[in-house]
Parts: sequence; structure tokens; C-alpha cells
Amino acid sequence: MRTSMPKQSYYSVREASWLLGIDPSTASRAVRLGNLRTVRRRGRLVVPATVVARLLGDPSGGAS
Repeated sequence: MRTSMPKQSYYSVREASWLLGIDPSTASRAVRLGNLRTVRRRGRLVVPATVVARLLGDPSGGAS
């Protein structure tokens, strides 16, 4: 597991997979199955930082 997360609002699926310590193909599969929530921003699917923080077990949900 990573020790610190850069301050961003959204991560690409690849960045989120790196932060979560999983293979990018696993993250893509989770997106397709609806197990990893994404939103569309400027035509790209991105993972909200709050979702990544929740999955990493941050009790504040990523709020500063």
C-alpha cells in the first residue's frame, strides 16, 4: 500500500490502480463490472479521489 497520495480530485484508472496496488487490468475489469466507481470528465473515465481514499481505508474519505 502507498504511504501518501497526491492531492487531486480525480485519478485515471491507471493512476488509481497504482495507488491501490492492483494491476491496471484488474482495475479496468472492476470498472466494467461496476465495482469501481468512475465518472466521465472531458470525455475520459476517471476515478474520484474520494473513492480511492475510501478504498484505502481513509476514515475521512479524503477530506482535508
